Amino acid sequence: MSWGARGVTVDFGDNRALDGVSLALEPGEISVVVGGDGAGKTTLCRTIVGLESVDAGEVSRPPRTGFQPESSGVWADLSVLENLRFVAGAYGLGQSHARSRIEELLDVTDLAQASGRLGRDLSGGMRQKLGVAMAVLSEPELLVLDEPTTGLDPVSRLELWSFINLSAGEGRAVVVSTTYVAEAQRGDQVLALDQGRALALGSTEDVIAAMPGRLFDSPTRIGPNSWHRGHSWRVWSPYGNAIAGARETAPDLADVVTVAALREEGR
Repeated sequence: MSWGARGVTVDFGDNRALDGVSLALEPGEISVVVGGDGAGKTTLCRTIVGLESVDAGEVSRPPRTGFQPESSGVWADLSVLENLRFVAGAYGLGQSHARSRIEELLDVTDLAQASGRLGRDLSGGMRQKLGVAMAVLSEPELLVLDEPTTGLDPVSRLELWSFINLSAGEGRAVVVSTTYVAEAQRGDQVLALDQGRALALGSTEDVIAAMPGRLFDSPTRIGPNSWHRGHSWRVWSPYGNAIAGARETAPDLADVVTVAALREEGR
């Protein structure tokens, strides 16, 4: 493994934020870290870029790393253009290089028409796109984005993912954290976290294929291994037994993550 986390444990006093988590990062690939609030996503992102120290394990990263924090990282009192120029100056980019790079990013993010607008006056989607543009301005080899799509409408989310895919297509290793399980399927690999522990790791196809037992769909709740899904209930059969009154169904990633959480609870 060239970059990423290997067996990383991070403690904040008595709270274990990460417990032996590993995530290998490869150039040109998108790794999606998915989990609910308190799962450890932000801690892992901050650890990968060096903003948190580890209590055990190892972290490796390239010399050039870009990071967008959960807050987007946009300065509210600066305009779009001023935000980008400030970051360019912080990275020591020459004026000519900075100018061409900023023009390029304003174009691909569709922010050129809003270049004079203050950060506080941007929509959520525009603010998040600016945050990603600031993170990628220095042309990093590794790009880490902490919940960049949280709270965005579907159109803004699609636009942001288009930019993320473009960044990976330019050869960067990209890490994206999210609370949306459906977004995890956009990555080359997914890491599901719960209370600092890894529930699943691998490609979407491999993670789904590795789910033990069988999954059923039922009009009513059946037993403790059930959860509401749409207008019906999912029922997990750990040992593969048929469920009376229910029909077998193919699991998706959201089902597999739920099953992994149920298995973790049962240990």
